[in-house]
Amino acid sequence: MPVIKLTLEYDGSSYAGWQRQPNRPTIQEAVETAVERVVQAKVPVIGAGRTDAGVHALGQVASFRIERILTPHNWVRALNAHLPASITVLAAELMPDTFHARYSATGKLYEYRIFNRPERPALDRLFCWHIRKPLDEATMGRAAASLIGEHDFSSFQTQPTDNDDPVCHLKRLAVIREGHRLRIEAYADRFLKQMVRSIVGTLVEVGLGKRPPEVVESILDARDRSSAGRTAPPNGLFLVRVDYENALETPEQ
Repeated sequence: MPVIKLTLEYDGSSYAGWQRQPNRPTIQEAVETAVERVVQAKVPVIGAGRTDAGVHALGQVASFRIERILTPHNWVRALNAHLPASITVLAAELMPDTFHARYSATGKLYEYRIFNRPERPALDRLFCWHIRKPLDEATMGRAAASLIGEHDFSSFQTQPTDNDDPVCHLKRLAVIREGHRLRIEAYADRFLKQMVRSIVGTLVEVGLGKRPPEVVESILDARDRSSAGRTAPPNGLFLVRVDYENALETPEQ
C-alpha cells in the first residue's frame, strides 16, 4: 500500500502536543481529520516526533498508508483546505512502502529561541523564552560542548516516559547570539522526553552564572533529572527538520 510522507509547519500554541489525546486538541487529530475529509475514511497518521504541548514545528514529518492515489501537489492542496490556519502541509511525497516517519528517521534538528533583554517582546512573545537578565552565551557554549557525543541523557529526561533507552548521540549543540536573540540548535539521532528543554534550562542557569560550565559533566554522570536545571518553557522550541537515509546527517554550518 502506498505511503504518503508529509512535511508540516505548525504553531503549537493552542495544541496539547502532537499525539492524539481525549478531549484535548492535538496536531495528530487535526491532520487525521483532514485526511479523513479528503479520502472519506479514517487513516492513522504517524509523526516523526511527538512534540509536547506548546511546541512548534518548521519541518515536522508525518506519514500514512492509503490506497487512494493523488499527486503530491493535490495532497498538499486538499489537506490544507481542511486544516486550521495554525497547521500547514508544506510538501507531500510518495514513498516506498518501507518508509515510516518515526522509525526511518536518522536525525532531528531542534531550535530553541530565547529573547534576552530587559524589555518584554511584543512580536516574538508567543515563540520565545523571555529572559531579562544578560546571558553569557560564550559560557553557555562551553557547557554545551561537554554534552556533545554519545551519552546517557537520563539527567535530561522528564519522567514518566515509555523510553527504555536513554542513550542518544548528540551531534551538535550550539548557542548562537543574534542581537537580543539567542538560538540554541540541537541535532541528534534521537531525543528523550523534554530533553532539549531540560538542556536549555540548564544552559540558561550557566549563562546567568548560577552554575559553572563544568557542572554539565557531573550532571550527565548523575543520571538523575533532579541534578539538572529547570525545564525551559515549550513556546521557545521548534522542530526544524527531520532527516532520513541519504540526507545530510548534520545541519549546514
